[in-house]
Amino acid sequence: MDKRLIVTAAPHITGADTTQKIMGRVCIALIPTLIASIFIFGINSLILTAVTVAACVAFEYGYCKLMKREVPVSDLSAVVTGLLLAFNLPASLPWWMAIVGAFIAIVIVKQLFGGLGYNFANPAIVARIALALGFASRMTAYPFPESGVDALSSATPLAANAGAEAYRALLLGTHGGVLGETCALTILLGGIYLIVTKVISPTIPVTYLATVAVLSLCAGQDPIYQLLSGGLMLGAFFMATDYVTSPTTRKGKLVFGIGLGIITCAIRFLGTMNEGVSFAILLMNLLVPYIEVLTRQDKLGIAKAKKGGAVK
Repeated sequence: MDKRLIVTAAPHITGADTTQKIMGRVCIALIPTLIASIFIFGINSLILTAVTVAACVAFEYGYCKLMKREVPVSDLSAVVTGLLLAFNLPASLPWWMAIVGAFIAIVIVKQLFGGLGYNFANPAIVARIALALGFASRMTAYPFPESGVDALSSATPLAANAGAEAYRALLLGTHGGVLGETCALTILLGGIYLIVTKVISPTIPVTYLATVAVLSLCAGQDPIYQLLSGGLMLGAFFMATDYVTSPTTRKGKLVFGIGLGIITCAIRFLGTMNEGVSFAILLMNLLVPYIEVLTRQDKLGIAKAKKGGAVK
């Protein structure tokens, strides 16, 4: 047994969880949705996911080797980024476009800013937005489960009318869309698994979903339909809760979740786009440093200074 005294700076908090274990649980939580996407859209879903995961791992390995840094591939963070990126893409997307997205996510957003823990925004979100802006026609060509053909309009369920049949389609994923925004049931199960295993706190997803529900009611929209459609579940449980790009304080998480809900609904109800989750998460990621400062916990044992007087 090593009895050496290790002197480090505070805080002296340790735990059994490692980055690899946490990312492994996220992968497990995403497996049901991957299986559902294969049943819904066919083998292309599995191939596209394999391409994005392999590309993300390869780019991280190659960049770190090139820059003579420690290669962190074993922590599985690049695998999670690849999975989330794939879940933000339609099954019909050409593989080379998915590889471009992986390059943006890993090299530009993650590694150029210092690697895991230093990225300013969720890498998969930025990659999705970049692909949506650069390859708009391909990113909106959603294959339908029944026919397998591409459709350039009315593919997203946000454009349809609500009803019992629509709820069933959203829960089971029998509609057009990207891999991770179709089957809401498996995404919800994965999110619950992350909460139960304490990988994420329920504060952000619950606040986010509650805000969208309330604003939908105020705007005369169907709240259930809004919650189950447009990638909201995937964003709430798997992307908005990213450790690096979300607040650490309880108050900050509440502000973050409410902000996500407001921006998402503003884009959906007032803008020309049906999908507002990606842009909402990116914008709130950029505000996280300011949210952290405004909601940081008071230092223990130090009284606040009174106006016009000094602290005693």
